[in-house]
Amino acid sequence: MITITGLETILVDVPTIRPHVLSMATMNHQSLCLLRLTCSDEITGIGEATTINGLAYGSESPEGIKLAIDTYFAPLLMGADATRPGELMGLLKKAIVGNNFAKTAVETALLDANGKRFGLPVSELLGGRVRDALPCAWTLASGNTAQDIDEAEEMLATGRHNVFKLKIGKRAVEDDVAHVAAIKKALGSRGSVRVDLNMAWSEVEARRGIAMLGDAGCDLVEQPIHRNNKEGMRRLVARTSVPIMADEALQGPRTAYAYAIAEAADVFAVKTEQSGGLTAAKEVQAIADAAGVALYGGTMLEAAVGTVSSAHVFATFPKLAFGTELFGPLLLTEEILEEPLQYRNFCLEVPKGPGLGIALDEDRIAFLRRDASRRTISTAASSGR
Repeated sequence: MITITGLETILVDVPTIRPHVLSMATMNHQSLCLLRLTCSDEITGIGEATTINGLAYGSESPEGIKLAIDTYFAPLLMGADATRPGELMGLLKKAIVGNNFAKTAVETALLDANGKRFGLPVSELLGGRVRDALPCAWTLASGNTAQDIDEAEEMLATGRHNVFKLKIGKRAVEDDVAHVAAIKKALGSRGSVRVDLNMAWSEVEARRGIAMLGDAGCDLVEQPIHRNNKEGMRRLVARTSVPIMADEALQGPRTAYAYAIAEAADVFAVKTEQSGGLTAAKEVQAIADAAGVALYGGTMLEAAVGTVSSAHVFATFPKLAFGTELFGPLLLTEEILEEPLQYRNFCLEVPKGPGLGIALDEDRIAFLRRDASRRTISTAASSGR
């Protein structure tokens, strides 16, 4: 039997290329929890769990993920059969409540190792890919209209992105809509413009704001109101012609089912970490397909490992009407792979090698890891710790 012989969790801090402004926080760096899982046949699988600005977005943080894996996951996994990821994820689901992000890192590492072991990409272990490249949106989140327009123009000129999601919700409704309208007017038919509120509006604000966004040419509105207001989302879906997408509301297959039967979303933003793993994300996809809900491949702004993991999942989706936003690595100043991911023709190319099809740049990881003797960003200025 091939067994798990080691689990190493590594915290890595990487600055962002610019402040990333969301309704609940402004990010100046991204913190990752990387997982290295070693097996008795000397094969190593890698995984990643990443949150948005620590605890600003959800109930898990990189530090908490590391603690959970080291303290509670590792005793269950050490010595277990490394070739049976389904059985092991079932064990973790039974023994550990929640901790979806940490579970995703573990499942990713198990599937990466199995893919390397059997010479197959992770996408083939998940049922088989139906596409080799994924349409990829870019998020405009500087908060400055002129800067966002310049950034979008650069993305169009280089052929990297032609779909743009705007992070709004910090300003008055009218001011946010004016910001969106100005960007859409500048881009015209050359670029799709969408918005993400991250639950910032009340239902009353959303009714007014979505109508104005539709007039401005916005083609998708993501999670305008709180995740728990399912009935409010249903009312918004029934009242507007602009597609409404659920994101924070989707915390795995059960919540996806509840939203589907309530007709509370036109589109699901599928995120592997929020779903509780790659297999769970596939279950969310199946629920959406059965209910006639369109799909979008979401991101937690993961770095390269989490991004590739999600890409392998989304590559298996028969339908992906609204593309993906797997741009996380492009938001970071540092490359952590030996060979960077390829973004071209407005798409992310899904690696074809065994497992995830990537290799970490170990020298860069050693340089960036939080417990290294040299830190790359100031804890006082950047992380608040």
